[in-house]
Amino acid sequence: MNYYEINDQSPIRRQRCHARPVKEASVRRIIWAAAVLLMSAACDSGTSEPKTIQLTPTSPSSPSGGSSALTAPASDSPAENTQLATLRPTLTVRNSTSSGSSGARVYEFQIADNTNFTVSGGAPSVYYAVTVNKTGVPEDPGGKTSLTVDTDLQPATKMYWRARASQGGVASAWSATASFKTQIVGYNKPGELFDPLTAGVTVGERVGATTFIPEKGLRLDSSSSFIRYRLPQTITSGEFSMEVEGLRPNIPVAAGFSVNKPKIFGMQDGDGDYTSNNWRIDGQYRGLEGNPPNCIQFRAMFGGDQYKIEPDTALRYSMVFLLDPSKTYFWKGSWSSGFRLEVSEGLNGAKFYDQSIPVGNTYNPPRHVAYLGAPVGSGGEMSVIVGATYRNVWLSSRPRPASLGSALAR
Repeated sequence: MNYYEINDQSPIRRQRCHARPVKEASVRRIIWAAAVLLMSAACDSGTSEPKTIQLTPTSPSSPSGGSSALTAPASDSPAENTQLATLRPTLTVRNSTSSGSSGARVYEFQIADNTNFTVSGGAPSVYYAVTVNKTGVPEDPGGKTSLTVDTDLQPATKMYWRARASQGGVASAWSATASFKTQIVGYNKPGELFDPLTAGVTVGERVGATTFIPEKGLRLDSSSSFIRYRLPQTITSGEFSMEVEGLRPNIPVAAGFSVNKPKIFGMQDGDGDYTSNNWRIDGQYRGLEGNPPNCIQFRAMFGGDQYKIEPDTALRYSMVFLLDPSKTYFWKGSWSSGFRLEVSEGLNGAKFYDQSIPVGNTYNPPRHVAYLGAPVGSGGEMSVIVGATYRNVWLSSRPRPASLGSALAR
């Protein structure tokens, strides 16, 4: 509604009145004339009390220029799909613009490991974030506004991000979704280990001849080579998984060995004899004389011979595979009240081996040590496949996060 006050007060109480608008509005002449008559009547009455009079029309005409607008910000840096050397990136947008709005502009930034900006499937890392939502970031008057993430994002992961502005209670649309890749770096922390192996470094110990192959991983170059991980705490129930390339069929027994049972990965207690260790667990791809050749097999010891489990001979003979050395295979061992070995064509490819056996004891080595390949033990067992190349290694009491290693995709 439009209101006018009519006031006849003045310091010397002159018989003269003034009309002043409470709101600015365009009023028809006929309405103005009515207001003048009313003011005259008010002056004649001699009263000093202001008069408030409701006028028509009750709604003013629309202001010129149309409704206000707040544009979406635009991503500026990092450049799309950039591989970063940090886990705490700085994200920058070009500022929004507005017309007809007042007040300070602030920004909201969202980061996630998926384009839905939700928590992805699977159990996340206990040490790193895969979702970030930061509100109330003040606009930089220089034309670009930035957010520096204040927590470590999950390593070796392709992340997605967007931003929007708000002003005067109105929010803009989101910026177009952009992406970046977090730093490719490994770690070995209580209950959780990750080793990408594609950046020329490892969180493990290189034993024997090994070579980093750019973007592919770490290759074992001799029959006595392996990678050792000393875990800061025993993992009694968990997962040990990795991608492996260079696995070939019909591997002959190497000089100095009599038993052809190469290990893809292994675990044990401490640094004692691997073959007779009471906490030995490994996944194997056997070569010639492998009983049978080219079979996939596992052995798990949960504290002694009475807790030893492995698939029997009949099952081994049904689990023969001619693996392609040019392909990458995903090997996953998991243990709790038993042991399970799974092998797939790539990280998310078709699974072609999946066997498990229960056991009546807990896996609890006092000094938990894990290997890519395995140490040479007694009994003449061949330990590794020369030329096998490893990457994207996960060992944890929790399942592998769904997006971990997505920055390594080729």
